[in-house]
Amino acid sequence: MTSQQDTSGAASSVPAASSVPVASFGPVASSVPTAERHRALLMRYAGRLTNGDFHRAEDIVQETLLRAWRRPPDTDPGDDERLLAWLYTVARNLSVDMYRRDRAVPVGVQPLQLLDRSTDGDLADQVVNRQAVRTALTRLSEEHREVIALVHLGDRSGDEAAQEIGVPRGTVKSRTHYALRALRRELAA
Repeated sequence: MTSQQDTSGAASSVPAASSVPVASFGPVASSVPTAERHRALLMRYAGRLTNGDFHRAEDIVQETLLRAWRRPPDTDPGDDERLLAWLYTVARNLSVDMYRRDRAVPVGVQPLQLLDRSTDGDLADQVVNRQAVRTALTRLSEEHREVIALVHLGDRSGDEAAQEIGVPRGTVKSRTHYALRALRRELAA
């Protein structure tokens, strides 16, 4: 223990924060799950993986710890180095999965860079484009319009749209394909 002086100049027997083991402030070390002890290290690592995006890093750490809780790795209880390596691998894989999911573009949809959505554009052009899309949508069959509305405008997955309409998932996929093809043909003309 080190002694510190309080504002009155009297020596105090309060231990310095750096000299006290962390486990003495919180729950007993045996009650803390093994992987949970590495949360701070995982947060720093996930923060670097996400370029400082705290919320994504937190999601990655939570999912990593959940996977460690559900199916702990095959390591000895005292082998923290192997456990930490396993946790880092899981966190990195989750980060890569998030990145790929964000980059993915649904089939038939053009990336935003290819769509000219500048707000500086002429308002008249925007009105004409909207009207052209509305007209093209009215020329689709009811089934195709419904699938386009659910999947692309309602942001539902193919499974969700299939369940809502009451048709198989493959039917939703084929209707989406043919509807997008018809829309492209209408808008190109």
